[in-house]
Amino acid sequence: MAEALPHPRDVFDLIGHEAPEAAFEDSRARGRLHHAWLLTGPEGVGKATFAFRAARRLLGAPLDERYGVLGSSPEHTVSRLVMARSHPDLLVIERVGEDGKPRKTIPVDEARKLSEFFSKSPASAPHRVAIIDAADDLNVNAANAVLKTLEEPPPHGVLLLVAHAPGRLLATIRSRCRRLGFSPLAEARVMDFVAQRAGVNGEDALHLARMSGGAPGRAWSLAQQGAVAVDEAARNLLAALPKLDEGAALAMTDRFRGGEGPAQFALLFERLADRVHARVEAGLKDGRGGLDRWAGAWETLQRLPREVEALNLDRTDAFYTALNDLRDAAR
Repeated sequence: MAEALPHPRDVFDLIGHEAPEAAFEDSRARGRLHHAWLLTGPEGVGKATFAFRAARRLLGAPLDERYGVLGSSPEHTVSRLVMARSHPDLLVIERVGEDGKPRKTIPVDEARKLSEFFSKSPASAPHRVAIIDAADDLNVNAANAVLKTLEEPPPHGVLLLVAHAPGRLLATIRSRCRRLGFSPLAEARVMDFVAQRAGVNGEDALHLARMSGGAPGRAWSLAQQGAVAVDEAARNLLAALPKLDEGAALAMTDRFRGGEGPAQFALLFERLADRVHARVEAGLKDGRGGLDRWAGAWETLQRLPREVEALNLDRTDAFYTALNDLRDAAR
């Protein structure tokens, strides 16, 4: 049975990122710790897990080599306080609100907490540490509030910014941070990880590893969402075009209801878009014509989920709009 996806604060191992961990530890050990670190790489590759590992060490947890370069014991007091969300010298800013529900963005009121937090001296640790997960989610005013904190580096303060798409951030934020890059892992490592953690068979583990783009956390999340079945549904739909199985289409829209509806909608569009993108790339390599409509359909698949979320549009209507573009492309 698959394990539930844990929050990074509760994860104590990290695979495949020894180089960025060593670079951070070297900077810390030599007393040349930068006040702000921009952690970049694909979503689910391990950036937030790294941030909490680094935070525990900065907050005074001793090294436990069983857990790697920045490892610390889950049994240590610092680790227990972090897991309980009660360490006085750690601030975590994320898109999930206090009610446990995700917000569309991180609002400015959250980002303004940084100024007050860093204005105080550490209560019980060598440093005060703040984690923003993810900086991509900051709205415009929140990003400017973060910039203000970066312009006045706090003594004994360290800010860790997780960024899946750093190009979206203000250039002035990027320029004030030291960047640590987290590269996708080898397919075999992701396969082993997701097979063990999500309890899937070898074939599904390979499928999930490829869909994840080398990000083990992403592969695990995809397993929890039933992504293999969704991808198969997307493949069947595209293979039948321009014909459409109305029953199958209606079954897909059933996935859009309930608490998991938004995630299932986004996942289906992602799988359709990836398959259409692969078709366009293959056509370009083969010198095939008639790809403009497929490229247009891909753009629709990319655009509609953002519009649905931003404007609260009907997901079923958006799905049939995308289907019409796909059918036109296939004719």
